[in-house]
Parts: sequence; C-alpha cells; structure tokens
Amino acid sequence: MNRVYNFAAGPSVMPQAVLEKAAAEMLNYNNTGMSVMEMSHRSKAYQAIFDETEAVLRRLMNIPETYSVLFLQGGATGQFAAIPMNLLKTSADYIDSGNFAHIAYGEAKKYGNVRCVASSREDNYSHIPVWNTADFDPNADYLYITTNNTIFGTRYATLPETGNVPLVADMSSNILSEVYDVNRIGVIYAGAQKNVGPAGLTIVIVRKDLLGHAQATCPKVFDWTVMTDKGSMMNTPPTYAIYMAGLCMKWLEDQGGVAAIEKVNIEKSAILYDLLDNSSFYRAPVEKNSRSRMNVTFTTPDPDTDALFVKEAAALGMVNLKGHRLVGGIRASIYNAMPVEGVKALAEFMQKFEL
Repeated sequence: MNRVYNFAAGPSVMPQAVLEKAAAEMLNYNNTGMSVMEMSHRSKAYQAIFDETEAVLRRLMNIPETYSVLFLQGGATGQFAAIPMNLLKTSADYIDSGNFAHIAYGEAKKYGNVRCVASSREDNYSHIPVWNTADFDPNADYLYITTNNTIFGTRYATLPETGNVPLVADMSSNILSEVYDVNRIGVIYAGAQKNVGPAGLTIVIVRKDLLGHAQATCPKVFDWTVMTDKGSMMNTPPTYAIYMAGLCMKWLEDQGGVAAIEKVNIEKSAILYDLLDNSSFYRAPVEKNSRSRMNVTFTTPDPDTDALFVKEAAALGMVNLKGHRLVGGIRASIYNAMPVEGVKALAEFMQKFEL
C-alpha cells in the first residue's frame, strides 16, 4: 500500500526520510549490535544520542545556556499540574484560548490562587482572546498561554507583554514550526507527538532562575529542579521517543531550520485559507487574525456532508480529516512533516467536492 497523506492532529505525520532511517537502524544502531530501544539509558551509546538531541534542539530554537532543556514523560497534560507545582507561590494568571488552555487552568486551581484574565470560551474559541495588560497581575508568579489551539484551529499572532512576570507557553502543536525568541518566555513545554516526533516524549524548556521553587508536595518526576540535576534521568526517560525526535530535528535542520520551515508552513496554510475564503460552500469558523498555520478547521453546509467529505477524501488517500469530537466539522493538521504536495492534493479534492 502506498503511504497516505496523514492529516491527523496527533500522533501525526512524520518525515518519511526519518522513518526510513529509523527502520534501517532498528536492529543495529551504529554498530552496537542492538536497537536503540534495547539500550540502557545509562550507556555511553545512548547518552551520545541524548546529548545530540538536546544540542540540535538548542540550535534550532537558539536556546541559551541560561535555560534548562528537559526530556520528560507525562505529556502536556502532566505539565498542566507540574507548572503550578514548580512555579506557583502566590498567584498566577491564565488566558483561556481553547480546550487545553481551559483544562490547564482548571488543573492549576487545585494548587493555589489562579485567575482567568481573558477568555474566548463564550465565542466557542473562534479567536484568540483580547487581553488588556492592565488586567495582568504585575506580581503574579507567571502568565500562562497556549500558543496554538489544536482543536479550534487558532494561534497567537503576537505574544502578551508580561514585564517581569514569566510567560509560560504550551507549544505542543506549533513548537519548531515558527521562530520564537526564547528569551521572552520563562517556560516552554510541548508534547512531541504533533510536530516533533512520536508520542511519549514531553519537552520542557525552563529558565534556570525559575528552578528551585517546587511545592513540597511536588512528585520528583514533575520537579524540574530534580530533573535538571539528574539530566532528565531521575527515572528511565522515553529513550526511543527521544531518539526519534532527534532524527526529526536533524531532518528539520536539513530543511534549513525553523525560519525556513516557517515560510513553508505559511505557504501551506495559505493554500487552504485562500480556497476557503473564496468559497461559498465551505465555512472557516476562525477569525482571520487568529488562524492557525498548523490546524486548519472548516465545515461544509451540514454534518452529513462533512462526513461524506471525510469518507471520500480517505478513499483517495487523505486520512484523519474528521474534526475533533468537541466541534465536529473537518480539520486538516499540516505540521512540519506534511509536504506541500499533500496540501495541494487536499485543495484539489476540496474544489472537486464542492462542485
């Protein structure tokens, strides 16, 4: 069977070259006589893989040495709790821009005083909330945002100005897809399964001056200071997922890095949004200034036609286009590894289906 164009929101498409390299190295990595997934995480062979993965991530995102880079488990959902357990001393502010931001806010309330300072929930998250910096607490321990909202297809075009308050950013669905100035952000975290590699790995990038403040009840596996001191290996890390993420990052470097792939991502999303904006058949629910480059959401005139669209697209090798159960409709997730050809194929199908 030929490979399909996989528009899944996560776990999602990975570069074919990466999958082929991993397959070639499956039984015998670098003449060790074993697979990476068989290696001890304490071995020199695996430590070299780990160190190179961190090094390439630092290069791609221009992460300074004043930040700790952690490769953890537990997913982004685990970090919903880890963030307040590591940072919350007095109070924190949250911007509610989508389902996962809302869940993170609810989780943080278990650990202390947090406020929602802006929300687009009443508008079904059709846009990034409008915030007023005057509403931010200048003494808050942090301000929390989700830079890209996978379910609803929205994206922060600009980041909030937070002054001396650390900005915490969930970048699970757009990390490495566009250039960010890491120095503006106190903590970046992301589940890998959307835009970095396979499921099982969670990346945390934390400014070192924010370490050392974990609540007494914080489990060691969620304590960023413990994990920094132990080189992410207080317990066994997700070894194979880290290896695969490293291969994907090296692939991204070969494409020209984050700045180069950002241009490709702008091109890909423009193909679909231009079609949607010039169609009387499809509807794009997200306001133009909030549109995601990673997750393009839209509908046809009714749910039955949405279902037919998904079915007929799948028959042509374009799969996983069904929208999230919370919103329905159609969603095309076009992460870094989705080639332009896949997006063009979808656009061509959309035009034919409309007729």
